[in-house]
Amino acid sequence: MIKLSDILFREVALVIIGGGPAGLAAAISAKKNGIRDLIIIERNDWLGGILPQCIHDGFGIEIFDEALTGPEYAQRFIDELNLLEIPYMLNSMALEITLDKNVYVASPEGLFCFKAKAIILAMGCRERTRGQICIPGTRPAGVYTAGVAQNLINLKNMMVGKNIVILGSGDVGMIMARRLTLEGAKVHAVVEILPHTNGLPRNHQQCLIDYEIPLLLSHTVTEIQGRNRVNSVTISPVNKELESIKLNQRKITCDTLLLSVGLIPENELSKTSNVKLNPVTGGAFVDENLETSVSGVFACGNVLHVHDVVDFVTLEAERAGKSASLYIFGKQTKSKRIRVEAGSGIRYILPNFISKKTDIEMSLRVKHPGEQVSIGFFDGKKLLKTKKFRKVHPAQMIKIKLKESETRAIKTLKVRVLQ
Repeated sequence: MIKLSDILFREVALVIIGGGPAGLAAAISAKKNGIRDLIIIERNDWLGGILPQCIHDGFGIEIFDEALTGPEYAQRFIDELNLLEIPYMLNSMALEITLDKNVYVASPEGLFCFKAKAIILAMGCRERTRGQICIPGTRPAGVYTAGVAQNLINLKNMMVGKNIVILGSGDVGMIMARRLTLEGAKVHAVVEILPHTNGLPRNHQQCLIDYEIPLLLSHTVTEIQGRNRVNSVTISPVNKELESIKLNQRKITCDTLLLSVGLIPENELSKTSNVKLNPVTGGAFVDENLETSVSGVFACGNVLHVHDVVDFVTLEAERAGKSASLYIFGKQTKSKRIRVEAGSGIRYILPNFISKKTDIEMSLRVKHPGEQVSIGFFDGKKLLKTKKFRKVHPAQMIKIKLKESETRAIKTLKVRVLQ
């Protein structure tokens, strides 16, 4: 039993939970905006989140105007963090956030309680596993999430298999299809239950089409076979309701199945502080300051909503760091906010609440791919603004700026795809 005397208490202005790209950028931004007493809590024994295992390039184009690998991108922020002398704790797990913003942390040095003025949630996300999507069959070795396979190959030099099937066309799954092919494995198919890819179009081109890796849309894995090791999987087409059609199912012989079937924001900790979560994104409801339903608690990065580009994580986290700083200094203005609603054709939109007194950048995703698509913002039946896109895709985040002059007099705000 833990005694109160065993807990090390410390008062800080800002606690940042998570030392991935969001946590690093938020901490640097907060320090540059005047917060001297802050700390990052990271459960792993390294900073940078999953970036160290992402050895492909493409990171940093938005921010640095050059294509970096994941480790290179992370190191730039780690170097700046150290230059600013921002403290962090590794191998440390945040256990609970209380309603009065006490953060309990277990670390090798003991049990800590950080009494914070503000908290930034930057815990990232995790992969969906076989258990969460309920694939029937035996329980053999050789079933991995795509991210775990990436870690084993890129960081531990361990090949996961020779004959591969990948379920799900998420970005990591498509990137791993290319990576495994380059390592000499045979990727027999990338299987996607939706009628379109679930990752960025550029990864579809560069990772699948360029390497002639088959993509089976409107298909899914309906059974895994194998005793000690996977020896085959059953692939079935699906109908419009995503129900499998057994009549045309077939088996693919393989020794490995990778799962790239979506990411889940890590918000179990958020629930302990009564942060209200959006059932669509799995992240928190936030306003234009990235403040959650709990005053002084902010969220950014993949714990808020799953991003397609890490640069956007960084930019969002920089806003969270600045907003938390203004809150701590008592300079964040409070005013009446209105709810932003996602209408037809829109999966979700952030922020969920706006004050109408500042320019705002909205982030949203559509439900379906399309060409020559217009997105409209409405106050009731009144059309406030439209923006046309040559192409849209659910995997690509869309950003649209609204000026204060466009929202100043509105009573409601709904965004939808125009027919």
